[in-house]
Amino acid sequence: MPISPARLAAFDILLRVEQQGAYASELLHSARHQKLSSADHRLATELVMGVLRWRSLLDQAVRENSSLKLEKLDPQVLTALRLAAYQLMFLDRVPPPAAIHESVELVKRARKRSAAGFVNALLRRLASSGKKAPSPPTACEDGTTASELARLSAHPEWLVTRWVANFGWETARRICAYDQQVPEVSLAMGECDRPEALENQGIQLGPGFLLTHSRRLTRGDLTRLPGAESASLFIQDEGSQLVALLVGQGSQILDCCAAPGGKARLLAGRNPKARVVAAELHPHRARLLRKLVAARNLHVIAADARALPLQPGFDRVLADVPCSGTGTLARNPEIKWRLTQDDLFDFHRRQLEILCAVLPQVAPQGRLVYSTCSLEKEENEQVVEAALERDGSFRILNGREVLDQLHAQGELEAKDLDSLIRGPYLETIPGVHPCDGFFAAILERAPNSTSVA
Repeated sequence: MPISPARLAAFDILLRVEQQGAYASELLHSARHQKLSSADHRLATELVMGVLRWRSLLDQAVRENSSLKLEKLDPQVLTALRLAAYQLMFLDRVPPPAAIHESVELVKRARKRSAAGFVNALLRRLASSGKKAPSPPTACEDGTTASELARLSAHPEWLVTRWVANFGWETARRICAYDQQVPEVSLAMGECDRPEALENQGIQLGPGFLLTHSRRLTRGDLTRLPGAESASLFIQDEGSQLVALLVGQGSQILDCCAAPGGKARLLAGRNPKARVVAAELHPHRARLLRKLVAARNLHVIAADARALPLQPGFDRVLADVPCSGTGTLARNPEIKWRLTQDDLFDFHRRQLEILCAVLPQVAPQGRLVYSTCSLEKEENEQVVEAALERDGSFRILNGREVLDQLHAQGELEAKDLDSLIRGPYLETIPGVHPCDGFFAAILERAPNSTSVA
């Protein structure tokens, strides 16, 4: 019996994520896997993302039924075991014999035939044990510790401990719960001028949760649309859209870390008479951005944000800097297994370099929005505070006042604006808000000032 296309694709993707540091979402939507049927693509997505979300629990189940330490297993063998363990523990609709058989065949296909008997025996033991995924805690009254919350929700303990300290136990629990669910698919209103054409393709949209000009996918798969329709749609989390709205209106706008292009696209569309410059460090990503965002007023350049070949004088600047991505673990679960605490200090250093380098690009009385999709203080307020210590020509605007302005303009659907604010900063928190986690600080340069950054 041949291996199903969905399991074969899932196995290959998980191996590339493990061995090459690739991102699962990009691989799932790459041209290589677009030939899968809709049903096979859905199953492959379920398997890949499920294994990555629950990896530590799956590894524990394998460890309990293995005569060998996990560290001794070849990556191909461990990947096949994780795939089968996920199906046995989480997918009641998959017959255990099918999950076991295909994982054994995947091992053989990977030229690890000598491990086939070991894999078969281990998975049969796991199947006969009837082990299923435990239910994560639902309330702080459970008395669950950070360590237990991390174990039950398949997160690194060091990360959950940080969240408990920074946000409190209940918010940390909600973040962990959100990370383990399939997130909503959101897009900006106006991305398609003919919604009836989408309905003919089996696509249905509902209102956004946070933003008036946002829509949620309620039925269908946007990524499976024909080229013309899919090119007119730009999937973007509502938190990401909100960050772009904070930039506001201007005549000279700079997005200094622009790829993949969602925010640059919104900035160009909402400022049709402005000159919008989008800078991206990597030339191949800059080329892709030019292809995806075909706005006439958008100028894409390949350049390092720390050394931009531009003349200062932008009245609006967005510095959406590279970060750890801990606010996006629902979409990118592989991050939590790669990230270390030391990485946060490396990100802080690079982010501070970028912010200090782009502050001089802002015109007097102009504004800069510094943002990340991280939940960590080292990457957020600590970067902003360190930059302002070096350059006293900027002040932090009150984020609540900016949200009030957007609400008055009919841009915000959200009612509880206070929940989006921590001090002067904007902060969306997964599980507290129905979107990814984003941080944003709005900085304004004083009139007739000279930046010293």
